Amino acid sequence: MKKSGGVVIALAAAFLLAGCAGTGGGVSDERELPTSSDQTDGQRRARIRLQLAVGYYQQHQLPVALDELKLALQADPGFAEAYSMRGLVYMDMGEMRLAEDNFQQALRLAPQSPEFNNNYGWLLCQSGRPEQSIAYFETALKSRNYQSPAKALNNAGVCSQRMKDTVAAERYLNEAFKLEPGNVSTSLNLAKLNYDRRDYEKARFYISRVTRSDSLSADALWQAIKIERKLGDRTAELSLVTQLGRRFPSSTEFAAYQRGAFDE
Repeated sequence: MKKSGGVVIALAAAFLLAGCAGTGGGVSDERELPTSSDQTDGQRRARIRLQLAVGYYQQHQLPVALDELKLALQADPGFAEAYSMRGLVYMDMGEMRLAEDNFQQALRLAPQSPEFNNNYGWLLCQSGRPEQSIAYFETALKSRNYQSPAKALNNAGVCSQRMKDTVAAERYLNEAFKLEPGNVSTSLNLAKLNYDRRDYEKARFYISRVTRSDSLSADALWQAIKIERKLGDRTAELSLVTQLGRRFPSSTEFAAYQRGAFDE
């Protein structure tokens, strides 16, 4: 399952920075902020297990991550972050029904969480329900505590594009770009949007930000090849083709180039 841009880093930051303010079953005085002393032993064990699960997820050791999350939820059955994390793991495994169940449970425990709303919105979009996803991204964006709004904006842009709503897609993606101009996922999505609109010069502007980065994928190289082909820069096109063939010789994108399938 393809992740949205920056999801792992943002996910780790969101969960690890959540620290003491988890949504487990502890009770604290409403007149003060919760601290580590408010956590039960079970909640502390659960958070340690969650941190381990995030690490295994980043290493793509998904079954091990699931084991850690199972232990986290045994220690604290009301730990919303663990349910949301398990939803992401199941998404990567292609287990969309299980992912949805876990995201919904996380939202039942913390319905206003921007991270949980963004994650569930992305699942809906990836499951062929982009029209249902936008409301969840908007809920995430309304939160003043959301530390990564560009992520939800980027996701909303992608899902709007899948609904053929190019006006909304451009608005969301432009807002994401303003917040994080160095985000290669947003730049790639803006390149694709402008390519589809036949504004190839603008598409080149955005794709060049991606091809100059360290996060170069077969998808990005293929998009760059198509843009340079439309602009008639044969030298740039062949240079990109060479990179694609050298770095991703078994990719579907290189196979598409070899077939001449530029408009698929």
